[in-house]
Amino acid sequence: MIHKIKTGIIGGAGYTGGELIRLLINHPNAEVAFIHSRSNAGKFVYEVHKDLIGDTDLKFTDETSQDIDVLFLCLGHGESTKFLTENRFKDSIKIIDLANDFRLEKDRRQDSFNRNFVYGLPELNREEIKNAANIANPGCFATTLQLGLLPLAKAGLLKDIYTTGITGSTGAGQSLSATSHFSWRANNIQAYKTLTHQHLGEIGESLAQLQPGIEIDLSFVPWRGDFTRGIFVSSTISTDLSLEELYIIFEEFYKDHPFTSVSRSPIFLKQVVNTNKVVIQLEKAGTKLVVHSAGDNLLKGASGQAVQNMNLLFGLDERTGLNLKPAAF
Repeated sequence: MIHKIKTGIIGGAGYTGGELIRLLINHPNAEVAFIHSRSNAGKFVYEVHKDLIGDTDLKFTDETSQDIDVLFLCLGHGESTKFLTENRFKDSIKIIDLANDFRLEKDRRQDSFNRNFVYGLPELNREEIKNAANIANPGCFATTLQLGLLPLAKAGLLKDIYTTGITGSTGAGQSLSATSHFSWRANNIQAYKTLTHQHLGEIGESLAQLQPGIEIDLSFVPWRGDFTRGIFVSSTISTDLSLEELYIIFEEFYKDHPFTSVSRSPIFLKQVVNTNKVVIQLEKAGTKLVVHSAGDNLLKGASGQAVQNMNLLFGLDERTGLNLKPAAF
C-alpha cells in the first residue's frame, strides 16, 4: 500500500491555492487533510474553484490540524510570517511557503518559530531541498528569469544583464485591482515596477551563489500582458562565445532537470501554459546573446514547483503528479 503524504493548505481560495488543490487531489502519493480559508469556511471547494465540481467533495475550513506531514502556505506576501507566529505546528511538519517571506537569505532563519528555510529552486538547490525541513518557494518571475541565467552564472559570464518580461493577469492575484480587470487588460500592455521588481533580491542571491565575487548588474523591466497566465522573459548579455558553445553550456546544465528544456527552435507561451515546464531558447547577433525563457506563473512559478519540492522532500521522483498537458492550441 502506497503511503500517502498528508497535506494541509492555508489560503486555498486564491489562484495558487486552487492550482495546488488541483495538483494534490490527483497526486498518487498525497492526500489533502484540510484546506483553510476563513472567508470560505463551510463551503465546498468546487463552489469557489468551479472547475473542480465532480472532482472533490472537500470543504474549506477555518480550523487546522497537526495530523499532517506538510503544510503549504498560499497566503499574501508578508502573511506567512504572521500566520506561523500565531499558529505553531509540530517540528516534524514540513512547511512550503509560496509567498516571499523567506526567500531572501536574511529571512530564512526564523528564531521566533524555530524554522530554517531553504530556497526551493530545484535546478539550483535540489540536494539541499531533499534534506530540508522548510522550503521558500521561488517567485514566478524569479523562476523563469533565473532559469534563463543560471548556466551563464555557473560559466562566469554574467556582468551586465538587460531583461524584459511579460506576465499574465493571474500574476497579480485574485483580488481585483485597477489593472487586473478584463476591460483594462484587454488589448493593453503596460510596464510596471521598472527596475524595482520584488523578485530582484532572490534572483541576485541565486546568481551570486553560482558566480560569487563578481558584481552582477541586472536591469529588469516587467510588463503586464493581455492574457491570463504565463511568463515570457528575454535577457540580453554580451559574450564572445559562439551560439553552439552557449547551447552546449545550457544543455549540460539542465541535462538532469526534467522540467527545464533547452530548445533550438523559437519558443512560445503555449508550450508551457498548464505545465510545470520552463523552456529556453538562445539567439545571438554579434557579441549580444538573448536568452528567451517561458513558464507558467501559477505552476512552475508557484504551485507546481511547490509540489515538485514536496516530492523531493519526501523522496519521490520530482515529476510525480506533475505530468501535465500544455494548452497547445
